[in-house]
Amino acid sequence: MTSELLQLRTNTRWALGLVGATLAYNTAEAALSIAAGIVAGSVALVGFGFDSTIEVSAGIVVLVHLLQRSEEDSAWEQRTAQFVGLTFVLLAVYVGYEAISDLIATHEPDVSYLGIAIAIASLVIMPAMSVAKHRLAHRINSRALEAESRETLICSYLSAALLLGLGANALLGWWWADPVAALVIVAVLAREGWEAFTRKELCCID
Repeated sequence: MTSELLQLRTNTRWALGLVGATLAYNTAEAALSIAAGIVAGSVALVGFGFDSTIEVSAGIVVLVHLLQRSEEDSAWEQRTAQFVGLTFVLLAVYVGYEAISDLIATHEPDVSYLGIAIAIASLVIMPAMSVAKHRLAHRINSRALEAESRETLICSYLSAALLLGLGANALLGWWWADPVAALVIVAVLAREGWEAFTRKELCCID
């Protein structure tokens, strides 16, 4: 076995481990966020939870792909990356509709300290996970893993928007900050979804 092949297999194992860890975290994050969002009536928190659910489904696709990938599977790489992008776009449509509906109806969500804690945890964990997966994607030349790493990074962006919305509602009583945060989430989801769906090559790592 050549050193290059051995390094590829080692990096692939690391990639599998990181995707698996992300799946476990996102499963817990999704359940807690959706439950807390329903209780508080927070569209931003529910949307964040559904994003985590979609990340789980996309992560499973990428995990299976990494287990089965070969040297001649660029077409499957493309389809997998496009699936990740499509999930972004679908979620953006849903969250956008709910956010606009809440603004029109002047729906005031309750304070969710659990939601704030979830946002802080994701803001700490997700960037490091994204960077690690992004680098491994380039080492093993996997567009699917690269797209999934961007999805993980987006989770940290969404965490920041969520934290601002929930925090403004909790500290200042700005009920509208929650649906506005949700619309920020929509903008990020739509942009990244389109890029993941249409991009033909790996992004640069630097």
